[in-house]
Amino acid sequence: MKHPTSRLLHAYWDRLRGERAAPERGEIEPGAIRNLLADSLILAVDAPRAHASVRLAGTRVCALFGRELKGFGFSGIWGEPTADPWRLVETVALDTVGIVAGLRGENALGDGVDLELLLLPLRHHGQPHVRVLGALSPQSIPGWLGLRPLTRLDTVSMRVLGPIGDRVPDGAEAILRDLPEPANDTFPQRRGHLVVHPGGRG
Repeated sequence: MKHPTSRLLHAYWDRLRGERAAPERGEIEPGAIRNLLADSLILAVDAPRAHASVRLAGTRVCALFGRELKGFGFSGIWGEPTADPWRLVETVALDTVGIVAGLRGENALGDGVDLELLLLPLRHHGQPHVRVLGALSPQSIPGWLGLRPLTRLDTVSMRVLGPIGDRVPDGAEAILRDLPEPANDTFPQRRGHLVVHPGGRG
């Protein structure tokens, strides 16, 4: 995991699960990860139909695609029909392991950006294979990001985070309390017909 958001969300999830393969959806406390919520998402998994839909998506995740993602199929944000999205979700939900994937996103003009996708299994009311917690974060912030929506995603790498390996070192979750904002909190924001870019007085 290269991105700070991925590392911090994994640390929180790892602490919640303890010795279990996955924590319960109800154990996720938004206040504990408030600085990560804008880059986070939760998926509902329908394994018999090989389908996953977005239950919740943070503001910066939605800004990547220029629209609200809640209720949309997860595969729909890839832009073109591909087996990649379901393959990623299936690995996480059915094998009860986490994955971290490198993605390449492009807008309609062909401008590209590298992103990191983290997906982690959750139980829901005791049931496995039905919820996935994740984060989608750009590795850098080009000036057009958040203004020109991504229209295509491609998976360029994937690594499985095993149930025993890849444990978070003791004390790593303390970073969650100390980090005021994640490193990628620099998207332009729309205010009606205006675009506000982060900045300050010199």
